[in-house]
Amino acid sequence: MAETSIGARTPTPSTQTSSTTSYYLSDKQKTEKSGSNLGKDDFLKLLMKQLQHQDPLKPMEDREFIAQMATFSSMEQLTNLNKTMSTFVGLQDPMSMYVGWIGKQVTYSADDHSEKTALVKSVKSSDGQYLLVLDDGTKVNPWDVTAVSTADQK
Repeated sequence: MAETSIGARTPTPSTQTSSTTSYYLSDKQKTEKSGSNLGKDDFLKLLMKQLQHQDPLKPMEDREFIAQMATFSSMEQLTNLNKTMSTFVGLQDPMSMYVGWIGKQVTYSADDHSEKTALVKSVKSSDGQYLLVLDDGTKVNPWDVTAVSTADQK
């Protein structure tokens, strides 16, 4: 077949929908889509093409149509959930995690590249930077911390 557009194809009567998906995509589109996932817009376009080009004497069974619509609905909900979670994670402030370190011992890499351990007394935020204020007054960047543990009880 020399045609490459979706609209130029006319399906042969068939009741199998598994091959229908690949039938409606041209060879060029199959090659382009093989490296990426089909999105919800692609899925909806494909479903519309299937409905437009179905054999009127053997229309798509309602079970198949419902299954495809359920798949589309699930995919759309997962896409929306992914966007929501990405937004949620982006809005998380690390301050809440660092506050949980107050009263705990941290081991950190000092400026002289030695490892030191001290008790976290507070957390300070300034210009989007967080610093742990230790019991000896030292301010440590949380990225320099290599371990967090419960304080030794004496």
